[in-house]
Amino acid sequence: VQLQASGGGLVQAGGSLSLSCAVSTSILTFNTMSWYRQAPGKQREPVAVSTEIGATNYRDSVKGRFTISRDTDRNILYLQMNGLQPEDTGVYYCSAYRARGPSRYWGQGTLVTVSS
Repeated sequence: VQLQASGGGLVQAGGSLSLSCAVSTSILTFNTMSWYRQAPGKQREPVAVSTEIGATNYRDSVKGRFTISRDTDRNILYLQMNGLQPEDTGVYYCSAYRARGPSRYWGQGTLVTVSS
């Protein structure tokens, strides 16, 4: 299983970015698809999750600003990020999880930098 994240970049505070994660196999085979991020000097933290039944959940700091979605035909996971703030800066990783195993797969990460 391979995950390829893209879409990161440099944006001013208040701006928007859209991240994509292309998955080499059907995303329907995973129980959850998620986005994580890791800020400099900090631990990796979950940002948003999309479950196999279509439910979504977000960390409190991004609620109302970020939207996770999936294209099951193209096997792509998205993260639309609006109202970006400097504290959103970090490397963003997509992740796929199967409860059977269990197994978690990671993409290579894409850097998001938000300037004030």
